[in-house]
Amino acid sequence: AVFAGMNGSAIENFSCVIYNVSFMNCTWQAGRCAPGDTQYFLYWQNSRYVDKMECELYIKDEKGRNRGCRFQNVKIETEKAYFLVNGSSKDSLIQFYDEYIELYKI
Repeated sequence: AVFAGMNGSAIENFSCVIYNVSFMNCTWQAGRCAPGDTQYFLYWQNSRYVDKMECELYIKDEKGRNRGCRFQNVKIETEKAYFLVNGSSKDSLIQFYDEYIELYKI
């Protein structure tokens, strides 16, 4: 789902991979029309009963922009986890991206 903000500024190709049971990597690409200074922030919620948590360890590109996240000690408490990536830029409003993902399918 895509909401307010400049068209084409939300992230693209969001995906997450779980490996070694408790590690998860999520990656994305900057929106095609996002200004060069856009920085993205990932939040997720893996159970209905906890608050959204921000990524603790971002994967950065050569310009220092966040393009992924490494999670450690992931406990899958529901089948579906909620992911939200929002962005900020000095130049324009950035659309956010959100998705529910069935983690056992990742």
